[in-house]
Amino acid sequence: MKKDTAQTKEESRVVFYNDTVEPTIPANVTPKTPLDKLNLNWRERDLPEKERTKHVHRLHPYLGKFIPQLVEIFLRKYFKPGQTVLDPFSGSGTTLVQANELGINSIGYDISAFNIILARAKTKHYDLETVHYEVLDILEKVRQATQDEAQQMTLWSAKKKSSKKNKENEYLKKWFAPQAFHELLAYRDLIENYEDQDILKIILSRSARSSRLTTHFDLDFPKKPQTEPYWCYKHSRTCVPTDDAFQFIRRYSLDTLKRIEEFATHRTNAEVQIFHEDSRKAHIPYVDGVITSPPYVGLIDYHDQHKYAYELLGLEDRSGFEIGAAKRGSSQKAMKSYQEGIAEVFQNVLKSMPKGGRLIVVAGDRHNLYGEIGKMCNVKVEAIIQRHVNRRTGRRSSDFFESVFVWRKK
Repeated sequence: MKKDTAQTKEESRVVFYNDTVEPTIPANVTPKTPLDKLNLNWRERDLPEKERTKHVHRLHPYLGKFIPQLVEIFLRKYFKPGQTVLDPFSGSGTTLVQANELGINSIGYDISAFNIILARAKTKHYDLETVHYEVLDILEKVRQATQDEAQQMTLWSAKKKSSKKNKENEYLKKWFAPQAFHELLAYRDLIENYEDQDILKIILSRSARSSRLTTHFDLDFPKKPQTEPYWCYKHSRTCVPTDDAFQFIRRYSLDTLKRIEEFATHRTNAEVQIFHEDSRKAHIPYVDGVITSPPYVGLIDYHDQHKYAYELLGLEDRSGFEIGAAKRGSSQKAMKSYQEGIAEVFQNVLKSMPKGGRLIVVAGDRHNLYGEIGKMCNVKVEAIIQRHVNRRTGRRSSDFFESVFVWRKK
């Protein structure tokens, strides 16, 4: 273990990086586990992708989320069942899901309308019989309307309504082949007939992501539609663009049911509240502490990664309120604005926390911005744990370091 200490008039800061013991098993962590005994540097063999994306955590791809095991460790160390944890950048809902597993109440805020749908879909306490019926029923209706020639008229009125509604939507016409376009709209226009609409919207969105006219190896941020055969680096062969969506709707419907049923065996009755608000300005109820992973400066445009969902579902775009958006870059001006935005969130959050309450903040701080953010928020820096990330799905496949800041309210 490497240990570096630095003294100031305000505080004693201890930086930990531990790779001398086996990586920490989350279930073994207790409130008495010393911070300097945590080894958060999991390798693929220590923590395979199947575990990092267990049950509802894989309902929909999401760039920039932290792994549930990291959240679980700090929930076990600093929170008790019945207490309330806040994530002011709740994103795909990782903190909320893990808190529920441990019987801890949770509150999440996010400005992205899609993120709110995703987090609510993950954390809802479903009637399994009802959701099973609805997912399979809408799947069958779409199959009849789009796959059986003899029954193509079954949803003709819905198709006509969809075509008229999306006549001017150039994005959808540009990124989907005609058959895929028809299948997605047929599914979307049936959602309003069901009770569990959020989960159906997530199945639709996940299917749309996979059925866009793009290469198989560039699903995160494709720059232009792919309409011709191409050499696929993912499959090491020539592939052709996808021209239908129903294959994905069927696959993800079954996968979603499996994941919901699996989470049902782990979830508790702990309360989950999710708000579509800007956490800089929101009136936040009392919480015992925070576990969050804010956006990294200049890295991801969180609304744009789900552009297809916004267009299909007609969601409100609040991308102008994103903190640290990639489109704003990482100039000195952008970094200063980022610091101010993140600090404003935490200053607002601290009003609803007890003295001594902890903020656990996971951030890739390669620009060294969080020292100043901590000072702006007047928190005590209890520790900083450096974590080597050498395995990450999605956009970032190379290794990097991120910091876990353990702050306390003075």
